[in-house]
Amino acid sequence: MSKTQASILIIDDNQDILTTARMFLKQLFTHVQVEKDPDNIPMHLSTATYDIILLDMNFKKGRNNGEEGIYWLNRILEIDPGTVVIFITAYGGVDLAVQAMKVGAFDFIVKPWKNDKFLGTILSGLQHRKSKLEIEKLRTTQQKLTQDINQPFEHFIGQSLAMQKVFGMIEKVAKTDADVLILGENGTGKEMVAREIHRQSLRKDEVFINVDLGAIHENLFESELFGHVKAAFTDARENKPGRFEAASGGTIFLDEIGNLSLPLQVKLLSVLQNRKVTRIGSNKEIPVDVRLLYATNMPLYEMVQQNKFREDLLYRINMVEIRVPPLRERVNDIPLLLDYFLSIYSRKYKKTGFKILQSTITKLKKYTWPGNIREFQHAVERAVILSDDKTLHFTDFASRGNINQTVEIKDTFNLDEVEKRYILKAINKNNGNITHAAKDLGITRTALYRRLEKHGL
Repeated sequence: MSKTQASILIIDDNQDILTTARMFLKQLFTHVQVEKDPDNIPMHLSTATYDIILLDMNFKKGRNNGEEGIYWLNRILEIDPGTVVIFITAYGGVDLAVQAMKVGAFDFIVKPWKNDKFLGTILSGLQHRKSKLEIEKLRTTQQKLTQDINQPFEHFIGQSLAMQKVFGMIEKVAKTDADVLILGENGTGKEMVAREIHRQSLRKDEVFINVDLGAIHENLFESELFGHVKAAFTDARENKPGRFEAASGGTIFLDEIGNLSLPLQVKLLSVLQNRKVTRIGSNKEIPVDVRLLYATNMPLYEMVQQNKFREDLLYRINMVEIRVPPLRERVNDIPLLLDYFLSIYSRKYKKTGFKILQSTITKLKKYTWPGNIREFQHAVERAVILSDDKTLHFTDFASRGNINQTVEIKDTFNLDEVEKRYILKAINKNNGNITHAAKDLGITRTALYRRLEKHGL
């Protein structure tokens, strides 16, 4: 018969009680520890986590008022509020045990006990312990879960060959537990790739925790990721699990991993290798079962050569690499993306019936979109907000000021290239205002529009 996974600590000053209880429980549970001296309780709790603690109510000779048991009950719950404490009491102490349940004890066992009653109480306590841990985890992750559920876009938009390659990689790795490194420029949709991997994985019904490593201050790194215990530092007013514990059973997405300093890389590497975390202020290692996904827009291989990123960490996180293409490499997806975002923002701002000329789509495809999907999305939203016309022109997207057509600056005497360059500089300078740009160029608005059409701008 296989043993139940559980860690039990028995505390009683009677050696016969300890021996009898240990012999019985060792047959049924994986870890059973005994202790005669209650003063050693803090030491035990600092080095291990116990699911059940069986605690005698009286230790010193002549004491039978249960005060010692109540004292140690409070100490145990102060150190680890999730521990389930079951009192061991003589028949005459039943009333005291009942009172103790009002201040935090789960139940009590009367000695001498019957083994079936003894076992039943412990199994009930283990179920209660499981429920307490689930509640703690849910409370910690509730806000993150709410944010994740309310994401604005559920699926990818794209039919280009570049995106089909990404979809193919996702399908191959999603059902495994392999670590995945997602590479790509800002705004390409690296987080959406991570979410899609999780959505298609065997952990899809568990939590997805997104951690922006670039936004966490170095002093808070360990507390945020690995957690802390009460009084570990000045503001640690209660035990707090870190993001790794909160993500246990599910997926944790470590975004902007290239931003980590070398000392933090060492701390992270240890957790990734061992799949165990230690909260600040504690010596106990807590196992975590997580799927790891990572992302960065930084050149990690070059950073390794420059001694800015640990080579062993890179080879730990890049079991599989997925590169998300920039928008300029998937311009054939622009019409699909345009329809998608237009439908969203038309409903949001109650402005429907927009039309897009093919010439406008052609110009949108020619723009390099340095901010990628994120920039394109914002351009569409602002065009919907600001346009007074049902037909959206390229200038409606350009008028927001940062859709600056990039032109490589070369020494050239080609008049068309020079004209195009200065038209763009004038438009950029005036944040897309055609009237002001025409004035700076010394021409009329009509003449500027003709030149914009001429150069495909």
